[in-house]
Amino acid sequence: MKLSARNILAGTVTEVETGTVTTHVKIDVGGATVTASITNEAASDLGLKVGDKASAIIKSTDVIVGKH
Repeated sequence: MKLSARNILAGTVTEVETGTVTTHVKIDVGGATVTASITNEAASDLGLKVGDKASAIIKSTDVIVGKH
């Protein structure tokens, strides 16, 4: 599969939390955690579970900066 997104972070699923409508998926990408909110249907279709290899694919036109 080819994607137009250039920010593809490969990692491992560390948590899958299914809610009423959405599922939060946490992916460890080299020590940092990326959290994605996807539909329950999408999570089910992917069959996501802890330990799976997965990628966080980021396609955005906006970057928000926060100060620590």
